Amino acid sequence: MQTPASAPVPPALRRRVPRVADLAPLMQFKQPEFGAAARLQRANTIWDLRDLAKRRTPAAPFDYTDGAAEAEISLHRARQAFLDIEFRPGILRNVESVSTVTPILGRDSALPFGIAPTGFTRMMQSEGEYAGSRAAEAADIPYTLSTMGTASIEDVAQAAPDGRNWFQLYLWTDRDRSMELIARAAAAGNDTLMVTVDTAVAGARLRDVRNGMTIPPALTLKTVADASYRPAWWFNFLTHEPLSFASLSRYSGTVADLINSMFDPTLTFEDLDWLRSVWKGNLVVKGIQTLEDARKAVDHGADGIVLSNHGGRQLDRAPVPLHLLPRVAAELKGKTAIILDTGIMSGGDIVAAVALGADFTLIGRAYLYGLMAGGRKGVDRTIEILGTQTARTMQLLGVNRIADLTPDHVRLLGEAPAAADLPNAATTR
Repeated sequence: MQTPASAPVPPALRRRVPRVADLAPLMQFKQPEFGAAARLQRANTIWDLRDLAKRRTPAAPFDYTDGAAEAEISLHRARQAFLDIEFRPGILRNVESVSTVTPILGRDSALPFGIAPTGFTRMMQSEGEYAGSRAAEAADIPYTLSTMGTASIEDVAQAAPDGRNWFQLYLWTDRDRSMELIARAAAAGNDTLMVTVDTAVAGARLRDVRNGMTIPPALTLKTVADASYRPAWWFNFLTHEPLSFASLSRYSGTVADLINSMFDPTLTFEDLDWLRSVWKGNLVVKGIQTLEDARKAVDHGADGIVLSNHGGRQLDRAPVPLHLLPRVAAELKGKTAIILDTGIMSGGDIVAAVALGADFTLIGRAYLYGLMAGGRKGVDRTIEILGTQTARTMQLLGVNRIADLTPDHVRLLGEAPAAADLPNAATTR
């Protein structure tokens, strides 16, 4: 119904000259903030941290982190799987208080995620593993040092003496050297050994090939030009101790050559039996990509499994861990710790994984984006962003505890809806 033309105009809609007193509350200019701390605080998502990282890091180390194998299909599919999640919230629940505390392998973690093992980490930013382990210690979450990490087992233990430090092992052809690493990890207080089993040979990481990626980075004309607008990275890189590794002497060559020269393509499940006999702590197998192999890993003594395709960095078109998760959880939940990585870029992703049956998750690239964006403070910001997103997603779903998350809270788009969501045929019109 139209308002009659003769109807009076409400006072709020009458034109008038603005008064100074009315303008004063609107004229509040925020003082601009500059510097690394301000940049990190303005980052509200992991993607924001990635943008910062790309601006501050030379192409070769950034692409080593950001890239994947061949056409990078595995990585894109893993991230798309999380985008294809539909949450199913419960309403009218009291969610004033939420706990993100998560039990994993015999101890509590303050959050349902830990830091995954990453190689060559001080190449991304000079603080490297020291930033990651200390940030994890402060947040009370696990930190995993890689065999290919650029800080020793002992140095990480000293840097984060009160942290929950895990060690990731690549089994070498030289079993004596593997045994030496295992003994060092135990002596340094690591309670969990995570053996990675998806690197029989190096994946074809084409960004590294195109960038001429070497360890350490070579000062070619291309890298010098790249450094000209990223001087802080090069200053930090050149004024700190040269890259060295957690488990091997200094090496010069390509990443693929290093992997192919070290790792054993003859590994079998019997090697897990040997590891189980020599390692007395938690034994976790990382790189599980089928239900059959998940079963076998548990049968051979694994206390935990990581559903992972190595961040898409090994076999392209590999299984998507999130898609595999429900089948593994249906059979093995409660029999072994089920951990998931690959593709996680938000707290919502973490909540979705836990709801579908994961006991825990690991972040790799997300942590490295924060590291490259701002060193230790950038890693702190990564953990803060993911923790905040996790808690908020739980509240919006209507749950108070991690243990309250169930498959009823999520649906993978493209799947048939649950029976409870279907209309009653007798009442449908």
